[in-house]
Amino acid sequence: MNVLGDNNLELKVKNLIRNFALMILCYFLFFAVLQILNVLIFDLDLQKYNQSDILETLKNSPLKFIFLAAIAAPVIEESIFRSVLKPDATSLKIFICAILYIIGLILIPEESHWTLKYILLLGVLSLIYYALGELIPAKLYRKTCYWFHRYYLIIWILGAILFGFVHIYNYVETFQLDLVLFLMIFPRIIAGFFFGKIKLENKGMIWPILMHSMNNSLVLIIILPFTFS
Repeated sequence: MNVLGDNNLELKVKNLIRNFALMILCYFLFFAVLQILNVLIFDLDLQKYNQSDILETLKNSPLKFIFLAAIAAPVIEESIFRSVLKPDATSLKIFICAILYIIGLILIPEESHWTLKYILLLGVLSLIYYALGELIPAKLYRKTCYWFHRYYLIIWILGAILFGFVHIYNYVETFQLDLVLFLMIFPRIIAGFFFGKIKLENKGMIWPILMHSMNNSLVLIIILPFTFS
C-alpha cells in the first residue's frame, strides 16, 4: 500500500478527497449492478426495509440529528472500528473510551436531554482518557500496538464488515439477516473499507472521522429537502 510517509497536509487532504470520490464511485457502481441484477435475476423487494425511525428523528429534531450524523457518529464509530487499525497508544485509549461511551449511552435514561447527556459523557470520558495514560504502563501499550500492527489486514477487513453489520439496526430493531438486508448494508461495508484505507494511508484518526462526516453530510444534503417538503 502506498502510505503517505510525510506530514504534508496538502497531500493528505488531496488523498482524502481522492478516496472520498472513489468511495462515491463504488456506491454508484454497486447500485447500478444491483439494479441490473434485480431486473434480470433476483426480482427482490428492495423497499422491504426502510429507515423510518431515523427519518422521523430528523423531522422531529433536525438539530440533534445533524449533530449525531455529522459529528457524534463519525467520532464514536471511527473510534471503535478504526482506532485499533495500526494503532498507537493514543488510539488504544480512544478505543477504550469509545466502548465506555456506548455503555454510558445505555445506562443514561433516554428521557435525559440530549445536549446534557453528551456534555456529561464527554466530561467523564476526558477524565477516563487521562486516567488510562497514568494507570496503564507504556510497555503494555507498545506490546498491544505491536500485535494489532501485525494483523492489520484482518482488522481492516473485519472492521469494515462489522461496521456494515452494526447498521442493520438502522432498519430493524432486533438482529436479523436476509439477502435484502445484506444488500442494504453493503454500502456501509464499502464505506468501512475506505475509512480504514484513509486511516492507513494518512496515518491518523482524524482522517477517517473527516471522511465519515463527509459521507454522512452528503446523505443529509440529499435527504433534507425531501424530509421537510
